[in-house]
Amino acid sequence: MGEGQAVVYGVVGSEKDADEDFKLKVGSPEAIFDEAFSGMLQASIEENAEDFKNGTSAGVSIPVLSLPSSGSILKASLTSLGTKFSTPSDVRSTASSLASSITSVCSSTKCTTLHLTLPTDFSSRPESVQALVTKTLDLMYTDNRYRSEANSKTPFSSLSTINFYSPSFPSTASASIETAIALNAGASLCKDMVNSPPNILNPLSMADLAKRIAKESGGNMKCQVFGSKECEKRGMGAYLGVARGSETEPQFIHLTYTPPTSTKAARKLAIVGKGLTFDAGGYNIKTAMMELMKFDMGGSAATLGSALAVSKLAPANTEVHFVVAACENMVNERAMRPGDVLTASNGKTIEVLNTDAEGRLTLADALIYADKELGAEKIVDLATLTGACMIALGNQVAGVWTDNDDLAANLSECSTETGDKSWRMPLESGYDDQLKSKIADMTNLGGRYGGAITAALFLKKFVDEDKPYAHIDIAGPVWSDKSGATGFGAKMMAQWVMKEDVEIE
Repeated sequence: MGEGQAVVYGVVGSEKDADEDFKLKVGSPEAIFDEAFSGMLQASIEENAEDFKNGTSAGVSIPVLSLPSSGSILKASLTSLGTKFSTPSDVRSTASSLASSITSVCSSTKCTTLHLTLPTDFSSRPESVQALVTKTLDLMYTDNRYRSEANSKTPFSSLSTINFYSPSFPSTASASIETAIALNAGASLCKDMVNSPPNILNPLSMADLAKRIAKESGGNMKCQVFGSKECEKRGMGAYLGVARGSETEPQFIHLTYTPPTSTKAARKLAIVGKGLTFDAGGYNIKTAMMELMKFDMGGSAATLGSALAVSKLAPANTEVHFVVAACENMVNERAMRPGDVLTASNGKTIEVLNTDAEGRLTLADALIYADKELGAEKIVDLATLTGACMIALGNQVAGVWTDNDDLAANLSECSTETGDKSWRMPLESGYDDQLKSKIADMTNLGGRYGGAITAALFLKKFVDEDKPYAHIDIAGPVWSDKSGATGFGAKMMAQWVMKEDVEIE
């Protein structure tokens, strides 16, 4: 080891009574390193015994400047990993603790190389390795695109390499790391998009981004973009009604992933994302939080982020379509008004009671396209759709609405595995009466109560009733007041695609 290097030790103990000392396992990597440190690792563990017993330490620094004949080490840190890795929640919690230590050490030392030792109990599980790399990369994300050069350096600017050490990496460890890198690439793109100001990311630049994803995919992605004229030919009156108020041309984006080795994919999926790059509310103009309405394209960010991840993961048997009806909801002399009636591309008419319930109007035509024109066998949409969902589930959990139990179970598993928290919500058909119109097929808004449910019921009308379909409302977890964009949904959707692909084999 040379200059600018740091070490992080993940330490696991045996099951023990509360008053039993936490001991390094004989023959473990950390015990072997402890010999080189003249017992300093074990001494530090005993000094911080309570933390290590409970598996709650966030990293304990030890006063080691160098290993014998190994050159300078800026810092070494111990992290207790506890003893239990039996559930996905255990794995994520442990990975999060270790990732926090890694990023803390890197940030405080500005090291160029980090050496990480992982005990057998943790590293022998492929899901542990994947969770650790995913969480570490996630914590290292920083968005400095809009800062001056003087303020653009990140705490991790100097880090170039992380080396892993373990006596028991499974044969799938490399694949787990590659999967984590692909998922993180998708989540980082999702964050970049949601963080982008609306004068930078608009429907036109979002379409350019989708084209770039296809161009850089190595040939397994292609991109189509329809302007207003092509959308008019398809009768997309609901989507175009929302777009009328903006000077920026709407862009209907369609990315297609085709398996590299299959002549015909065994399954066809569609992921549809709400793409309001800015939402002023239209004539029902917003009176609060308008400055945050750049995140109203969080569903499209998750969709394009998952597209990037899928292009890298390259599922073997599944064709995937990523659809975004991108536009802005603004106010001008052409903008839709409360009381207007719009006609969707399936011929259904919608009375607009509120121009700020616009996302579902754009999604209506996007869902019809995925269902009828593309013939997708399963469809999932993601949308920052309702404040009602945030009131029900807070700002960390997405709501999932679906009639299909198998699809619900798959999405729940993906949510648990990636840490994008979700909860299945009731699709109560009795609330459908709230959407009845006196003059059209339906209204775009229900009553005062159950707004997230009536929104889901509205969207359900634009997908064949026998087709597996789920609506995911991500209004809460897409944004953190503390850190900005969270990247929510990109990993979950990419994981869903891979899970569907695996089921075929």
